[in-house]
Amino acid sequence: MIEEEAALRNGSRGLPPGPWAEAAGPRPRTTERHIAVHKRLVLGFAVSILALLAVTMIAVLLTVRFEECGAAADGPPRAGSNGSLPGAARQPSGAEQPPARPEEEARGREAAEEEEEEEEEWQRRRELPPWARPRLPRHLRPLHYNLMLSAFMENFTFSGEVNVQLEVLNASRYIVLHAHRMHIEAVRVAEDKLAGGVRVARTFFYPQTQVFVVVLNRSLEVQRSYNLKIIYNAIIENDCWLSFFIFVFCFSRFLGVTQFSPTHARKAFPCFDEPIYKATFKISIRHQATYLSLSNMPVETSVFEEDGWVTDHFSQTPLMSTYYLAWAVCNFTYRETVTKSGVVVRLYARPDAIRRGSGDYALNITRRLIEFYEDYFKVPYSLPKLDLLAVPKHPYAAMENWGLSVFVEQRILLDPSISSILYLLDVTMVIVHELCHQWFGDLVTPVWWEDVWLKEGFAHYFEFVGTDYLYPGWNMEKQRFLTDVLHEVMLLDGLASSHPVSQEVQQASDIDRVFDWIAYKKGAALIRMLANFMGHSVFQMGLQDYLTIHKYGNAARNDLWNTLSKALKRVGKSVNIQEVMDQWTLQMGYPVITILGNETTDNIIVISQERFVYDSDAKPKDPARGDNSYLWQIPLTIAVGNTSHISSEAIIWVSNKSEHHRIPALEETSWLLGNINQTGYFRVNYDIRNWRLIINQLTRNHEVISVSNRAGLIDDAFNLARAGYLPQNIPLEIMRYLSQEKDFLPWHAASRALYPLDKLLDRTESYNIFNEYILRQVASMYLKLGWPTNNLNKSLVQASYQHEELRREVIMLACSFGNKHCHQQAATLISDWISSNRNRIPLNVRDIVYCTGVSLMDEDVWEFIWMKFHSTTAVSEKKILLEALTCSDDRNLLNRLLNLSLNSEVVLDQDAIDVIIHVARNPHGRDLAWKFFREKWKILNARYGEALFMNSKLVSGVTEFLNTEAELRELKNFIKSYEGGAAVSFSRAVETVEANVRWQKLYKEELFQWLRKSLTN
Repeated sequence: MIEEEAALRNGSRGLPPGPWAEAAGPRPRTTERHIAVHKRLVLGFAVSILALLAVTMIAVLLTVRFEECGAAADGPPRAGSNGSLPGAARQPSGAEQPPARPEEEARGREAAEEEEEEEEEWQRRRELPPWARPRLPRHLRPLHYNLMLSAFMENFTFSGEVNVQLEVLNASRYIVLHAHRMHIEAVRVAEDKLAGGVRVARTFFYPQTQVFVVVLNRSLEVQRSYNLKIIYNAIIENDCWLSFFIFVFCFSRFLGVTQFSPTHARKAFPCFDEPIYKATFKISIRHQATYLSLSNMPVETSVFEEDGWVTDHFSQTPLMSTYYLAWAVCNFTYRETVTKSGVVVRLYARPDAIRRGSGDYALNITRRLIEFYEDYFKVPYSLPKLDLLAVPKHPYAAMENWGLSVFVEQRILLDPSISSILYLLDVTMVIVHELCHQWFGDLVTPVWWEDVWLKEGFAHYFEFVGTDYLYPGWNMEKQRFLTDVLHEVMLLDGLASSHPVSQEVQQASDIDRVFDWIAYKKGAALIRMLANFMGHSVFQMGLQDYLTIHKYGNAARNDLWNTLSKALKRVGKSVNIQEVMDQWTLQMGYPVITILGNETTDNIIVISQERFVYDSDAKPKDPARGDNSYLWQIPLTIAVGNTSHISSEAIIWVSNKSEHHRIPALEETSWLLGNINQTGYFRVNYDIRNWRLIINQLTRNHEVISVSNRAGLIDDAFNLARAGYLPQNIPLEIMRYLSQEKDFLPWHAASRALYPLDKLLDRTESYNIFNEYILRQVASMYLKLGWPTNNLNKSLVQASYQHEELRREVIMLACSFGNKHCHQQAATLISDWISSNRNRIPLNVRDIVYCTGVSLMDEDVWEFIWMKFHSTTAVSEKKILLEALTCSDDRNLLNRLLNLSLNSEVVLDQDAIDVIIHVARNPHGRDLAWKFFREKWKILNARYGEALFMNSKLVSGVTEFLNTEAELRELKNFIKSYEGGAAVSFSRAVETVEANVRWQKLYKEELFQWLRKSLTN
C-alpha cells in the first residue's frame, strides 16, 4: 500500500521511479497527418497487441496460481493471504467471502433489524445490553469444557468443536461468551439430560467487547445445566504472537504453541475468558503423525488413523482459568526426570539442543524446586506432570501455563561451556519465577486483573527465595533483591505519573497496562516488607493457610490480608494487615522518611514523611489530590551507631506527617541509621550532620554498617540528590570509601546509581571531569582484583560467586569510563580471538570485552562479531554478541544495525527491541535510535502493541536519557502526531525527560563545580 502511494505521487502510475517511470509519462500529441498515413498499419498492429495481451494475461494467471501453491508449501501465509482451508477449516469471519445469495441477504437484513430493535429496547431501559458490558454477565457459569481441535500445520489453520456445560444462575435468553478472530459454523444448545434442544433464534459477534452472543427463543431455567456446542475454525497466527501462533523453526519444520494470557484464549476457542470462571477441561488434538502434541495434562490415549493422522486425548484438568490453558504441536524431543513425590518433569526442545544437553540444567533445578515449593507451602504440586517447552520465538521470557510452561530458548537453555554466571543466574530466576506460579496464579488465581500483583509480585519475590535454596551462599533475598528489584522499581515509582500496585481495570483494553514493573517489582518489594515486619516464619505459615483455603479457586487481596492477620494473632501479635497494606497497595508512589536530630532536647528526634518525587514541578496524576495528602503507616526500623558498634534495631510505626520520638543512647558522636537492611519500601534522608557522620564511618570502618545498608545508603543518596533533597556532592563523597569495599553489593548499587547520572552527563562539554573522578574511585580496586583467568574447564557455578561478580562489576566500570589498562586488555583478548579463531575470553567478562572491543577497534572487528553472531548456535552467546554490536562509535554501523533489527530473518522479533534500546544508550547512537523510533513507530507499534511489556519497554528505553530542551520538544510533538497505543508509556516518558531537563538546569553546574574542586585537592 505504501509503495503504491509513493509511486502515484511520483506521477508514474504505480511504476517504480526511474527511466521506466519517465517512459510512462505524458507525451506530445501525434499529428492527424501521421495517423491517416498509417491507419491500416496501426489497426493491424492493435489486433496483434490485443492477442498478445490475452495470451500474457492467461500466462500470468497460471503463474499466480502456481505461486500460491508454492507459497502454501514453503511457509506460513503472509498477512492478507487467502488460501483454501482443509476439511472443516474455512476462512474466519472478517476474510473475503463469496457474494451472498438473495435469501441469505434477506436473513442478514432481518437479523440486523432484530439486533437494532433489541439495542433500542436496552436503551429505553437505560441499561447496557449484556454483550456491551465490559465484563461478562453473571447469569451463567461454565462447569466443564470438552474441546476437540484439528491442527493443519501445513496451511496454518485449525478447526474445533467445543462443548461447554453451563450452570444457570439467573434466567436469561442470552448466552454471552468471548470469541474473537474466528468463524463460527454451527451452534447448538440443549439440556444435559434431555434429548430436546433449545432453539437458537440468532447469533452474532460483538467486536467491541470481543464476545459472541447466542440469542435463544426462550430463557434458560435457573439451577439447571445446559450444553452449548459450537463448531468453528480459525487461522493459526503467523504475524501475531498471541493466541495460537506458528513459526518455522528449522527449514520446513513448524511449531504451533499457544499464549493465552491475559485475554487471548478467546481467539483459540469460544470461552468465558475471565479468571473468575474456573472450569475443568478435556482436550483432544488431532494432528499429523509426524508431530506430537502437548497440553496441560498427560495424554490418556492416542488414536491413529490410516491417513497418517493421530488424535491425542488428554486427561481432564482440575478447576482452572482459561488464561493458563495451553497446547503445542511440534516435533521436539525431550529429557525427563521425576520428583520425590512422583511428578514427571520433561523438558522439550529442538532435537540438537536436547542432544547437546542444553536443557539438563533447567530440568535438574526444576525437580529440586518443585520439591522446595511443596515443602515451603505444604501444598503438593497439583498435576501429575510438568512439561517445560523451549521455543525459539515467544513474546515473553516465559509463560506459566499449568503443567506446560513455555520459555523462550534464551531463558531456559544453557551450555555450561560458554555461559557466564550472570546468564546462569538469569535462567535460574526465570525458572524459579514460573514454578512459583504453579501455586500463585495457577492453583490460586486472582479474582480479577486489578490484583495481578498477587501472582506476579509473589513469583518475583520467590525468584530470590528459591534461588537462595539452590545457592545458599549467594544471599539473593537479603542482598541482590535490593539492586535488582527495590532500587530499580523505586526509579519508576518516584514519578508523578506512576500508579498504585492495585489499579482499577474496567475493560479488556485496560488489562495489558497492569502488567508492568509496578505489579511485578513493587508487588515483590511490598511482600518482602510484609514478610520482614511479620517475621518470616509467621509469614510462611500465613501463606500456607492462604493456599490451602483458596486452592483451585480465586482470591482477592483482602483474602490474603485476612489470612495473614489471623496468622499473626496465633502468635500473640495484633496488627491489622489490611489497614496497613491498603495504604501501600491503593496509593501510588512511596514515602521519603526524614530523620532530624533535635539539638535542644536530648535523645529526641523528629521523623517526618512525604511522598518522594523526582520532579516536584511534574503535574500530579490526580490533580484533586496533592502530594501532601499521601500518608503511609511505615514500619521504620532504626539503629544507633558509633565508630565501633551499632545497636540492635528497634521498630517505630510512623503514621503521621511528623512525629517526635525518644531514642536512648543517642550521643553527640553517634549517628542514626533508618530502614535497617532496606527491608522497607521507602527512602531515608537525614540532616547534613548525620550524613557527615555516616560518611566518616564508612571511610574509617565501613563494616560496622551492614552490606545491605551500605548499598542502601549509596542508592538513597544518589536518588535524593537527583530529586533535589540532598546537595549533589553527598553521594559522590560516599563513593570515596569504595576503594576499601570488598563486597559485591555496594559496588553493584554504586554502578547502577551512577548509570543514569552518567547518561545525563555523557554529551556535555565537561563530561571528562566526571569521568576522571569515577576512574579515580575505581582504580585501586581494579588493580587489586585484576582479570579472571580463562575458566572454560572449571565448573560454571563457582564457590566464589560474590568475588567473581565483584571483579566483573569493577572491570565493567573501569572499561566503561576509559581505564587504559582495561581497554588494552579487552583489545588484546579480541585480537587473540580473531587471529587464532579460538575464543579464550573468560566467560564472566565476555560481554564487557566484546562491547569494549567493538567501541575501540575498527570496522573489521564489528564485522567479525557480526559473523560470529550469525554462526553461533548457543543462545547465550548470540545475545551478548548482538548487544556488543550496539557499542560501536561508528554511526554508519549503528544505523545499519538499526535497519537490520526489523528484519525477522536476521534478528529475532523479541531481540529487536533490545538492539534499539542499546543503541539509544550509546551516546554516539542516542539521536539515531530516537530518530529511528519515530520513523518506524507504526511498524514497531503494529509488531509489539499487543505484547505485554514490549511497547512500554521500548518507549522507556529510547527516551529515558533524552535530556535537552530540543529533545523534549521533539518528544511532545511526536506524541501529538503519533497514532495508537502506549499512552501511559509516553506520559511517563515526558515526565522523565522533563525531570532530566530540570536536573540539567538546576544541578549540573553545582555538580561540576564540586568535581573540579575535588580533583584539584
